[in-house]
Amino acid sequence: MMLQQEAFDTETLVPGYREPVLPTGEPDAATVAASETRTRQWSGRARERIKYGSDLHKQMMCEMFAETFNPYRPSVLKWPTLDEAALHRITSLPIWDIAVQTEGKARLRMAAYARTVADPEIRNALAQNAWEENRHKEVLSKMVQHYGIPLVPEPAYEYPKDPEWAYLVTGYSECIDSFFAFGLFKVAHDSGLFPPELIDTFEPVMQEECRHILLFANWVAWHRAQLGLFRRIAFEFKVFRVWCFLGLERMELAKGLDANGNEHAQDNNFTVTGAQSVTEQELSVAALMTCCLRENDRRFSGYDERLLRPTTMPFLVRCALPVLKFFERRKQRRTG
Repeated sequence: MMLQQEAFDTETLVPGYREPVLPTGEPDAATVAASETRTRQWSGRARERIKYGSDLHKQMMCEMFAETFNPYRPSVLKWPTLDEAALHRITSLPIWDIAVQTEGKARLRMAAYARTVADPEIRNALAQNAWEENRHKEVLSKMVQHYGIPLVPEPAYEYPKDPEWAYLVTGYSECIDSFFAFGLFKVAHDSGLFPPELIDTFEPVMQEECRHILLFANWVAWHRAQLGLFRRIAFEFKVFRVWCFLGLERMELAKGLDANGNEHAQDNNFTVTGAQSVTEQELSVAALMTCCLRENDRRFSGYDERLLRPTTMPFLVRCALPVLKFFERRKQRRTG
């Protein structure tokens, strides 16, 4: 089944799910600020330790996702007027095609998997995740339209043949991409090259991605615990294949055909080359990785510490940092 980009409807795709009713009218600053706080800080009402995979664990992750939902942002948008230099920086970033299409695929993949889930609480949380991914896509689409950023025509999105595989690819991909995006966003914020109003507009999108991967990390742990021995072995093998797939994907340029059959290339490893696009300062790889670690910890710090966090990228980067710093010191000694 092929889904045209304008045809997405979470309620139709996931039976039993009801989209949130968003407030009408212009909210005042205090209301938006209170909602922002609820989005970033959450603790479960139960005080006991939780066993991962238990009913309490399921209840906590679903409550976290529901109670930290922000109905105002990023729904309420005010695109700032950009001067010529800022507009050029935005339009020249080589990320917009892949960003819009990634959100388009993510919303469908999450909804497709949610449709297969028997547990109503988990199904509703994953469907809400799909709805929020669609909101992200709408934000990006409105931004590129407002600033006249040219995009290749969007393809029709294909309903996944294996919804679980597609959901795992999307979830682990977001864990990787968000880790680096947190650091790059901080670099862009500190650089002063972009208007604060534009940074402020995208801030809730970044935090919403943090909520998404927090839900995913806890879903993986809960789901594992529900499987018998042989199904668990099959699931772990599937996870291993997902990581291999994502590793190979990020080692190359993403090349493909757009909807009109025109070949285009997109830098799918934007983190390596993109930092200098958002700052005028010289930024080493070690400094960028340190920033990513710090921002990753900061964004998760407001949520109940009993909920699991994604650990793979922070672990790999912490292992790599001493090596990166060693080679950078040696390079400085040679050039100094």
